[in-house]
Amino acid sequence: MKIIRAADCRTTPWKNGGGETTEIAVSPGSASLDDFDWRISMARVASDGPFSEFVGIDRSLAVTTGSGLALTIGDAADVVLDGASEPVQFAGDTPTSARLLAGPITDLNVMTRRGRFEHRLQRVSAVTTCDFGDHQIGAIVAAISEVSLLAPQGVVTLTRGDAAILTSAADAPCRIVPAPASACYLALLREFRGQAGSA
Repeated sequence: MKIIRAADCRTTPWKNGGGETTEIAVSPGSASLDDFDWRISMARVASDGPFSEFVGIDRSLAVTTGSGLALTIGDAADVVLDGASEPVQFAGDTPTSARLLAGPITDLNVMTRRGRFEHRLQRVSAVTTCDFGDHQIGAIVAAISEVSLLAPQGVVTLTRGDAAILTSAADAPCRIVPAPASACYLALLREFRGQAGSA
């Protein structure tokens, strides 16, 4: 298990220059926005506008704090997200824009490079055992408040903004205990395996 403390995370400009993002974890560790396999970050959105384009990237987004936003993804109907919503997944190369509902928000982003990695992101609001399934990596993000992890190595406490990167080989089972009346987020990642039946 690798613990990432909020104080150690770096903040960088958005790809389109419209704001800043705090990088929580990226693979490979030295990867840039142009060559990562997967990336987990949080961003503060203070104004309406378009998202950066990420060609060949699949991404998930969750609103962690604030009143929420409405996402326009391509030609689809708007998707409204707030702190109680499940994350939404979309293609990073589909034109996407956001409209704030009532003031700034903070969001959590998980991105994987299509053809290399796949992911799913879920909101965890009750005591849950991390079920890796056929995923090799789990990332637990304490985006809102404190989270306790009960892992084979012992009990670990994440404070707001911290994260833990787990592997199915070394860290299963792991119980996730969010603070009462709060939530955290679990991202599961795996290497891309291709379509069923392909060579």
